[in-house]
Amino acid sequence: MAQFRLQGSKVLAVDMAGDSVKARNGTMVAYTGQMNFKKMSGGGDGLRGMVTRRLTGEQMEVMEVKGQGTCYFADRATEVNLVRLNGETLYVESDNLLCTEATLHTGTSFTGLNGMASGNGLFTTKVEGHGWAALTSKGPAIILRVSQGMPLRVDPGAYVAHTGNLSRNLKSGAGWTTIIGEGGGEAMQVEFSGEGLVYVQPSEKMTFGGDV
Repeated sequence: MAQFRLQGSKVLAVDMAGDSVKARNGTMVAYTGQMNFKKMSGGGDGLRGMVTRRLTGEQMEVMEVKGQGTCYFADRATEVNLVRLNGETLYVESDNLLCTEATLHTGTSFTGLNGMASGNGLFTTKVEGHGWAALTSKGPAIILRVSQGMPLRVDPGAYVAHTGNLSRNLKSGAGWTTIIGEGGGEAMQVEFSGEGLVYVQPSEKMTFGGDV
């Protein structure tokens, strides 16, 4: 099995002994030993993943890296966060997925108009199985727990990923005057309810209606 470890806080080091990993194109920064790089068609596994991404316009070019040695991955000096999956499903924005073990399956999950309105698109990336996944975030990500009766609201530009049995709904933090820039405060939030974990970055990206 490939061994995932952090080299500092912004570089992922993967030790391989003939195994392989899947990583986003352009994120390899160095390697030792013998490595082979193969571009994969589409970010999801198989034809369904490829077709879904093309239909929805979601862009995530993926490469397979296989070999003997250590490969280093990074993305624009963002922080790297390791997530261990033990059979559960990880939902993550495609821009925040850096690398996964080959044992993990990737695909797409429909988020509906809530995702589009929050600036994250109609579909999000789904990672399933047993193994390590590496996520990027602008600043060290924090992990917030959601429990029954205690929903969590997150700025859509700060959302990175989530696991568990969670439902996601778009909530307005104010009236439409806020959304079009005539008010103050947070225009929209994404509300998570149920049981699970939400990964949040201490930075906000551009979303529908501008920075929120």
